[in-house]
Amino acid sequence: MTATASASGSVFGAVHLGYIVIETGRFADWRRFGTDAIGMHHDALSRDLMRFRIDDQECRFLIRRGPAEDVVATGWHIADHTAFERIEARIRAHGVPLTVGTDEEAALRGVERLLRFPGPKGIAQEIYTTPVTSAAPLHMLASGFVTGDLGMGHIALTSTRPTRVRGYFNAVFDARPTDYVEETISGVKLRIRFLRVNERHHSVAVAAVRGLPLDPIPTRVQHLNIQAATLDDVARSYQRVHELGFGMALSIGRHTNDKELSYYARTPSGFEWEVGWNPIVIDETTWEPTTYRSISDWGHLPVGRTILDQLEQFRVGASSLARPERTVPALGGSGIPDD
Repeated sequence: MTATASASGSVFGAVHLGYIVIETGRFADWRRFGTDAIGMHHDALSRDLMRFRIDDQECRFLIRRGPAEDVVATGWHIADHTAFERIEARIRAHGVPLTVGTDEEAALRGVERLLRFPGPKGIAQEIYTTPVTSAAPLHMLASGFVTGDLGMGHIALTSTRPTRVRGYFNAVFDARPTDYVEETISGVKLRIRFLRVNERHHSVAVAAVRGLPLDPIPTRVQHLNIQAATLDDVARSYQRVHELGFGMALSIGRHTNDKELSYYARTPSGFEWEVGWNPIVIDETTWEPTTYRSISDWGHLPVGRTILDQLEQFRVGASSLARPERTVPALGGSGIPDD
C-alpha cells in the first residue's frame, strides 16, 4: 500500500496522525513532563504556547494555555493533494462545517495550511498536506521516536457510541478494523476497537462498556501513544516518570494484539500517556481482524490504585449518564445501533 490516494477513491494509506493540540493551565508541569520525564524536545513560543518535537517536523504537540485540561484537536497529515481533496469533498457532501485555519494557526502547528471540522468527543479534526520541518538539532533525553511513513503513535477514546465513532473514522479516512479486545477490568466488561488508517497497527482505539451507556473516563481522550526508538528509551523514561513524581497508571507490559511493550503515565491534565516500543506493522495482503480476550500478555498492572480510586471511577462513569456524548451524526451514521 503506497501512501497516496488509490484509484478506487479510498484514502487509506494516505492518512497519518501528525500532531496533537492540548489545552492546559498546568504549563510548568507539562514542560517537566514532556522534557524531563518523557524526553521530548521543547520549544517555548510565548507565555501561553509551547511545542514538543520528536523528529524533524516542527510541531508534534502544541500545548496552549486554557481551561480544558485535555486534547482539543488532532492533526492528520494527508500524503497527497488528491486524498486531501477527497476528504474535503466528503465533509462538505455530508453538510458538516469546514473551517480554514488561519495563517497563525497553521504556523503554530508547523504546517502550511489546514482545514478543521468537528470530531467525536468534541475533539476538532484537522487535516493538512505539507508539514514544516526544522533543521534545528533536537535536544532530547530520548534517543528518538518512530514516526515516518506511518505517522506517530495513536489516540485512544472511550465512548458510549462506539459504532458512531468507528463509522466517523471510516467515513472520513476509510479506517479499517484491525482487531478487538474484550476484557473485564474491575468488574466492568469492555470492548475495545482498534482502527488503522495505514499500516500502523492502529491510529485510533475506541473503548466502550459493554451493555451499559457509561463513559468511565472524564477526559475526551483516555490516552495518547508515542513509539520510542529503543527498549532502553522506554525503560529510562519509565524510571524518570517515577523519579520526578509523576503518576503512573500502568506498569510496563506487552499487549496481546499489537505486541507493543509499553507503560502508561498520568499526564498533568489527567489523561494517560503511553510510551511504547516495537509494535507489529500490518501486512495488508494477509491481515484478518481477531478478537482477543485480554489486553496484555503480561504486565500493565495498575500502579497505586486503591478501592477508593475504583469507586471514584464508577462514580464518574455514572455521572456520564447525565452528559450526552458529542458525536457527529452526519459522518458517524446516526441510525446505526451500537454493537
